Amino acid sequence: MEFATMAHDSSALDRRTLFKATLGAATVAVVGTDMVAAGAASAAPAVPGAATAADPFGFVVGCDEWGARPPSSTIQLSGNVTNKIIVHHMAFPNSTDYSLDHAKQLARDCQNLHMDTNGWADTGQHFTVSRGGYVMEGRHRSLETLEGGQQQVVAAHCPGENGNAIGIENEGTYITETPPRALIDALTKLCATVCTQYGLHAYDIFGHWDFRDTDCPGIAFYREFPMLRRRVQAALGESASAAPARRWPDIWRFVGGPVVRLGQYLLNSRGYQLATDGGFGAATLAAVQDWQAKQGLAVDPDGTFTTATWETLVAPVYRDGSGPAVAGLQFLLNHKGYALSETGAYDDATQTAVKQLQRLHGLRPTGKVDTTTWCAVAGGTVREAL
Repeated sequence: MEFATMAHDSSALDRRTLFKATLGAATVAVVGTDMVAAGAASAAPAVPGAATAADPFGFVVGCDEWGARPPSSTIQLSGNVTNKIIVHHMAFPNSTDYSLDHAKQLARDCQNLHMDTNGWADTGQHFTVSRGGYVMEGRHRSLETLEGGQQQVVAAHCPGENGNAIGIENEGTYITETPPRALIDALTKLCATVCTQYGLHAYDIFGHWDFRDTDCPGIAFYREFPMLRRRVQAALGESASAAPARRWPDIWRFVGGPVVRLGQYLLNSRGYQLATDGGFGAATLAAVQDWQAKQGLAVDPDGTFTTATWETLVAPVYRDGSGPAVAGLQFLLNHKGYALSETGAYDDATQTAVKQLQRLHGLRPTGKVDTTTWCAVAGGTVREAL
């Protein structure tokens, strides 16, 4: 299961330590629905509780309500700034039981797995969304800190990001199947609430595999992310014009996986000689810092791929091009479900995959991998998709 791969990483706790003084707590309005996606076996119930002016968090079922066990050790609060939402799938069965009772049992099963099998202090994620559209508090104090909007609980959903990101698990497995509409509705409401409380935006929503070597959140679910971000943006009342042109994944030395591997390919295309293994080790850290220094950028002590780092590192890739950058492009597109071989030669199949990805993100399907297309490939958000 996906959960078995998650681990607590306390090494990131001292990173990005500034607190935000105040955050708005405006009520988030999201259009709800009580029907699952076309083809599902039956209708799902309405999401419980309504986000009202008196209780904007009433739709979240707290730990006490679903019968959580007490944590085995003290729940820690992060000193880091919350800067993103990371969305997961649970790799659990795609149940057709959409009831509240099932959602509560799901939360208990998840906690038991994390505590008894993984050896964690509590549930790994901050929140869990059932296929019936019920939002459950995950790790204790997650709802309390969400209401405060100042700090977050240190979780265990994504090593390297456990003190920086709100982790949301979604019941089901979404490699070939998309989530029911009730789940998407509830996830939209939850993401919009998190954004409101922590001063985030729709473009701050990422998938687990943008920061870790995993199949989570699933190929089919991940392709729904542009739609999810648009819905969250609408719920927040924000416009696409206010979004940055590109929001890149800010990978750093405490993460690893496919996006790190892409970064290694891109560094190699600039003359470095790194193993393209997806591990953010000392050699990758040194290469990133050397590149930043040579470009006149701020040298980040953790090797963070900042926007300026990404945008000086990428270069346009065209039809009939070749080299490490093309191999990295093919690798990451293949990981995301586009059937490509990692040849390093930009062929017809690669061009077709690039055009498909460009269409998904609202970009003109030219087949040319420019800076904006590179951002979409890397897992970032581009303004055209909002």
